[in-house]
Amino acid sequence: MSVVTRAQEPDQPHQHHQMAADPADAGGWMVMADANVFYGFNYQERKFADFWAWESQNWGMLAASHSAGRGQLTLHGMLSLEPFTIAKLGSPQAFQTGESYQRAPLVNYQHPHDLFMDLGGTYRLPSGRVTYIFEADLVGAPALGPTGFMHRESARDNPEAPLTHHYLDSTHISAGVVTGGIEIAPFTFEVSAFKGEENDDDNRLNIQQPALDSWSTRVSWHRGPWQAQMSGGHLKMPEWWEQTDVVRLTASFGYDGLVKSRPLTVTAAWGQNREYTYAPNGYLLEWDLRATVTSTLYGRAEAVRKEIFGLGPHPPGVPIEPIVFSRIAALTVGYLYDLPKIYGTRLGIGADITVYNIDQLLVEYYGSPQSYHVFLRWRPSRSSMAHMH
Repeated sequence: MSVVTRAQEPDQPHQHHQMAADPADAGGWMVMADANVFYGFNYQERKFADFWAWESQNWGMLAASHSAGRGQLTLHGMLSLEPFTIAKLGSPQAFQTGESYQRAPLVNYQHPHDLFMDLGGTYRLPSGRVTYIFEADLVGAPALGPTGFMHRESARDNPEAPLTHHYLDSTHISAGVVTGGIEIAPFTFEVSAFKGEENDDDNRLNIQQPALDSWSTRVSWHRGPWQAQMSGGHLKMPEWWEQTDVVRLTASFGYDGLVKSRPLTVTAAWGQNREYTYAPNGYLLEWDLRATVTSTLYGRAEAVRKEIFGLGPHPPGVPIEPIVFSRIAALTVGYLYDLPKIYGTRLGIGADITVYNIDQLLVEYYGSPQSYHVFLRWRPSRSSMAHMH
């Protein structure tokens, strides 16, 4: 559930409120916007074959709120140009898996996101101490997992997707979502029905046929700079090559405040996908520290078990042996320097490196892999939206 927040200068803490401080007023509609754009060089060093690409990860959001009866209606949409700015196969990334291209499961690539990442509406109805929440999305995110990685402030300066993406927040672009919930501060309780199948592997420009064949539930807590969530869901055959449903469990805890007057955002998360009798886990810790007015230090640490070898169609009803899953640990450290503001926007120059600790069997094929990014990042200097659970 997206919650609008008071706009903040980049070196101020992020305090969450229902309405933006200075959104545009268009005929009684409060219009809010946000965006994030990377462009840079991605180099993946590994044994036998290195991968590299010039590419752009990007998204833009627009929302408009208006009073409706005793409540507030918000219409929201989100677009990404990644179908045009990232190769169709995807962005090179060692050990990344999830979705497919030309009917082949992706390995060592992060798929480009769809042109339409969000399209729907939310109605909030206050009633005493309780606020009722109703949301319907042609494309959107159900109540499952933490905020999607591209919206988390702890990950927003990092151009690379987490290896735990498909353990935590891969349902953020679901074709058809209906959510209902109640908010009794500081808790929010939500239930969603949505389409569990992952998006089209070759066509990133269309909107898939909506369906409500999966469900999820989430309880969230938020107080001051602290927030947490626990959620679980049943996904109807998310990947075409694995003819089985998946039960996903997640939990996360976050901080978005100050440490000695410097803004710091941190997210710690755990996710588990239960398939047949095996339940691999994924763990994530990521951070973003604005060390000075112009300098940001960011990073991510992950540990996950993934199916790297033998990834592909499995006979229905045949469990995947645990020995097929490989242990992968990754650590990313990065630095971003903000240039002087230009017309109310933040343009930064950044770079990062990722190192891995992997199973011996993977070493035979990958050696000692490392990943590098050098990039420009653009975003509004005053964001009038925040994305949190």
